[in-house]
Amino acid sequence: MSTAITYSEYGGPEVLTLSRVALPEPAPGQVRIRVRATAVNPIDLRIRAGMMQGVFPVAFPAVPGWDVAGVVDKAGEGAAAAVGDEVFGVASAGGYSRYAVLDRPFAKPAEVSFETAAAMITVGEAACRGIEHLGVQPGQTLLIHGAGGSVGGIAVQVAAARGITVIGTTAERDIERVNGLGAVAVPYGEGWVERVMAVAPGGVDCVFDTSGAGVLADSVALAGDAGKVITIADPSFARHGVRFTGMDPADRFHEALPQLAGLIATGKLDVPVGHVYPLAEAARAHAGIEARRNQGKAVLLPWPGSRHLARARRARRMRRRGHHATPHGRPPLTSNYR
Repeated sequence: MSTAITYSEYGGPEVLTLSRVALPEPAPGQVRIRVRATAVNPIDLRIRAGMMQGVFPVAFPAVPGWDVAGVVDKAGEGAAAAVGDEVFGVASAGGYSRYAVLDRPFAKPAEVSFETAAAMITVGEAACRGIEHLGVQPGQTLLIHGAGGSVGGIAVQVAAARGITVIGTTAERDIERVNGLGAVAVPYGEGWVERVMAVAPGGVDCVFDTSGAGVLADSVALAGDAGKVITIADPSFARHGVRFTGMDPADRFHEALPQLAGLIATGKLDVPVGHVYPLAEAARAHAGIEARRNQGKAVLLPWPGSRHLARARRARRMRRRGHHATPHGRPPLTSNYR
């Protein structure tokens, strides 16, 4: 037997329960890992609340989450990793657990922590997917809405690393941080179009909306073509002739992960981890995201040893004192992945 977070009905954070579950067994080609870190994504909250039944149907009791990193403890025949390997990837049957099975494990670079590896999977893939689908090229100008969020912040860094000029709309409090990520930051809200035009008088080549803040009509006008605008967050996309992109098929989904891990390992990409919780406190993690209390990604530790808890306590003390710097000297991204 193992331990996992489960829920048996839709509802608020209180439906999440620490439960005993069967120990998963890897099939041929799969590996089972002892999970060291599991990312908490806002999509987990929407699924738990019953808001995504048409897209992600749930069979109760359900184990939430996908994004995990850990150490292989059993490998199926023909698996791409061996016992003892440090890997990360997408759990096939829920990630809020002490053990998880991966169909396709990816080697975790030694320079990347388990927490960071788990934290970048869903948001990093979404950031890369939007840029790839737009086909934006070096030298062109890309407008990213929600540049202070988890997806937007990664998209800024990836685009800037490719030689793309980035303008990012964000909250006033995040202006300095988004500028530090490689974008020209402008405050969102009323008058954002004029502020963008002030820094890009000729308009923009493409627009990536990660905010879902009702900006599509003006974005199409700025880009001059609805085909140059894409959103991962606005359900009104069809009305504006804009493309919507959800999770891609597994082969394309996984193409981004080794690239992102490599960028993190070489210091070219920052994916800060904000709040770290023991697995048993998953409900508190969900509540924190709902209340928008978290800065940086929220991560669960299924095996919270003293070293991990001490590091989490130090991080919380630094935040209370106003020290938000990351190992790369950048402030953390918010956890606003819509």
